[in-house]
Amino acid sequence: MERFEEQAVVLSTLDYSDADRLVTLLTENHGKLTAFAAGARKSRRRFAGALQPFTLVRARLVERHGDTFRLDGADIHQAFARIREDLPLIARALYCLELCRELVRDREPHPALFALLVDHLHLLNERAAGPSSVIAFELDALAHAGLMPRFDQCALCGRPPGDEPRFDPHHGGAVCAACSHRARGAIPVSAQLVRSMCAIQAGERSPLSPVVRQKARELLNTFIAHHIGRQLRSVAFMTQVGLD
Repeated sequence: MERFEEQAVVLSTLDYSDADRLVTLLTENHGKLTAFAAGARKSRRRFAGALQPFTLVRARLVERHGDTFRLDGADIHQAFARIREDLPLIARALYCLELCRELVRDREPHPALFALLVDHLHLLNERAAGPSSVIAFELDALAHAGLMPRFDQCALCGRPPGDEPRFDPHHGGAVCAACSHRARGAIPVSAQLVRSMCAIQAGERSPLSPVVRQKARELLNTFIAHHIGRQLRSVAFMTQVGLD
């Protein structure tokens, strides 16, 4: 059995029996892991509130048989307490956690995605994440997972998307009018939306108008649902609290 310590963000927990929990973590160097935390629902000494979603912890892990892990303890590095005081911030944080959990497979190292998530949680905690920051996070997370949608050129012919673009989740991005007959499931989108997404992917963080922001979120929801096979559950929660 290999014992190791790892920086990790708690993605989710699942109660198991009367006293135990299964904890899914995004670790800095070992990727996504699910670990068995014996007595976690009763032990205040070993876990002390550390197993709450989006808590950054120093996890003490033991690799057992095959792909199973045991969580022997976790020390809180950052609880992001200010997020927990604000329902919209909670909704955004939970959405980011679910997106990261669904984009990657177990035990695949994703240090850049881990750093992206931690940085975004810090922005949320400091109330420094603007309305368009979730879109930037989504695009960056998709890029780190190898699923970045293309907006700078037609996904089929490589030419500029033009003034009448469509978006095709199956082909992975914007499609020009000349290629639209080859992408029958493509969604009509505005050229302004395509340009805005290109700008965000290039690192610009100028605020989007509410209309463009809503269309961008709808587009990315469709793209993500296509690739993981379902809509993320936290999308409905964001809608309930009034976030586009």
